[in-house]
Amino acid sequence: MTKRSVANESTAPGMPPDEINVGRRLRELRAGRGLSMRILAEKSGLNVNTLSLIENQRTSPSVSTLQQLAQTLQVTISAFFETNQGNKQVVYQKSGARPKAAFTHGSIEDLGAGISRFGVEPLIVTHSPKGDSGKTPIVHTGLEFVYCLEGCIAYSVDAKTYLLEPGDSLLFEAYLPHHWKNMDDTSSRTLLVLCPMDEHDKPTERHFSR
Repeated sequence: MTKRSVANESTAPGMPPDEINVGRRLRELRAGRGLSMRILAEKSGLNVNTLSLIENQRTSPSVSTLQQLAQTLQVTISAFFETNQGNKQVVYQKSGARPKAAFTHGSIEDLGAGISRFGVEPLIVTHSPKGDSGKTPIVHTGLEFVYCLEGCIAYSVDAKTYLLEPGDSLLFEAYLPHHWKNMDDTSSRTLLVLCPMDEHDKPTERHFSR
């Protein structure tokens, strides 16, 4: 097979990434569970007006807000920026052409869009300046792998802090209490791979809560 034929079977380099509409996905998930906006607001503890603004694309939700919604709807945070690609056995993505969702604290790029979530969830996370995961330690099943791409991220695992700069990596048992913080005054980027051992576990909900 020639190089040209391989290129023709993949996403073209100039093709834009899949359009991500968090508000529309929220509406789809809510409707799929037969919940009115008011009922979802009551169950999640969020304001009806807030939900309305999100669904009508008039505001970008913070990850903490999506975490509350994900828990209520019993989905992972990733579900809010999934596209209708169907389940795949192989996912090949060109740089700049992968699903991406922007939030008030940064953004998440989904490296595994369209394939089964259980077992591994690869993400590229852009952390806002001085952003962190909150005061509550994160705990979940399986393993967690972090590779610093840009900037400087401090990871605290079981009360010990590891400073990650470009090229540094960290792999640990995710049942150990952990949290992260962007130490830079500019955005930092990491490759984050979550590997839960329990199909009912949703580590993204814990990892990005604030």
